[in-house]
Amino acid sequence: MKHMPLSASLIPNTIFARLFALILIALICSQIISSVVFFTLGPSNHFAPPPAPEPMNNRAPSERDMFVFNPRPPGPPFEQRPLARHRWLNPGFIMGFTVQFLALAIAAWFGARTIARPIQQLRDSATKIGDNINTPPMAAFGPDEIREATHVLNRMQERIRSQLEERGRFLAAVSHDLRTPLTRMRLRVTHIADNFDKEKMNNDIDEMAAMLDATLNYLRGEAQTENWNQLDIQALVETIAEDAQESGFAVTVSGSANPLLAQPQSLRRCISNLVANAVQYAGHAELSINDSTTSVIIEVIDHGPGIPENKINSVFEPFVRLEVSRNKNTGGVGLGLAIAREAALRNGGELTLRNAPGGGLIARLTLPRK
Repeated sequence: MKHMPLSASLIPNTIFARLFALILIALICSQIISSVVFFTLGPSNHFAPPPAPEPMNNRAPSERDMFVFNPRPPGPPFEQRPLARHRWLNPGFIMGFTVQFLALAIAAWFGARTIARPIQQLRDSATKIGDNINTPPMAAFGPDEIREATHVLNRMQERIRSQLEERGRFLAAVSHDLRTPLTRMRLRVTHIADNFDKEKMNNDIDEMAAMLDATLNYLRGEAQTENWNQLDIQALVETIAEDAQESGFAVTVSGSANPLLAQPQSLRRCISNLVANAVQYAGHAELSINDSTTSVIIEVIDHGPGIPENKINSVFEPFVRLEVSRNKNTGGVGLGLAIAREAALRNGGELTLRNAPGGGLIARLTLPRK
């Protein structure tokens, strides 16, 4: 039989037990300290000693008088003695009360910190799992409640990882199975005599293949894990702008920023999609970088048709396209902004859209410095 320590068998390792023990120890210590201070610094007597009895008949008191019972000891009247209600004014009592208050305050602070620290560590570990599902399992620490919560969170992480791996295998199978009939359709289209029908069918096949590729890339991006590294955010933005300029689009960059801790590939995908969205519907883009001690803000500005105010939030949903200015004739399947927002969230940031005052759209990417 495995030997259990005495503390584990007699005292439960729970938050209640820890808090109760801390308060109990604080009370005992404060009482001991206050008693020592009170009896050391406080007055020895609260009442004046009674005066000696006066001699009777001008004679000295005999030994017999010393043992005579006197129900009312001689001395000054009661109202002339120091009253007991003034005892709390003496320095000893005030110092003892102050020591008790300080001891309880320190114990309360230390107890709250001791109890909150394991919960904060559990929160930080859960945040890491949210950023990267392949993070190593958390180590169990703290009271029994925190240990149980850690085990539950580790089991949940393992189940989510298994489901993601299963979804990856499913995506690979679906990709293979769907591409096969698309390839057969493309081969059969070549035998159609009518060029008009052939062109329409080729367009349909191309659109289906584009939707399939975009969907698979979107789902793979969600399941993809990436390490955090120091990233030269300014160099990344300038590189994306140069790539767009080489394609013939007017893209400018203003501002600067220091390196930032981020996931490089997902952040590149986010900014690239925002720039592609701007040049696709406006023909140009203006990139602005604003750096501070707490965050880096990147704005992608265009002067295109913009987005109706009642549909700004809906365009972040997958496969949502606006028929007025963003239809299938201009390309895209409605996943660009959804992928950009997902990448921003992976980097702990936020992506928002708003219409520019003079017309156009402003996409703001806010990345915190953690």
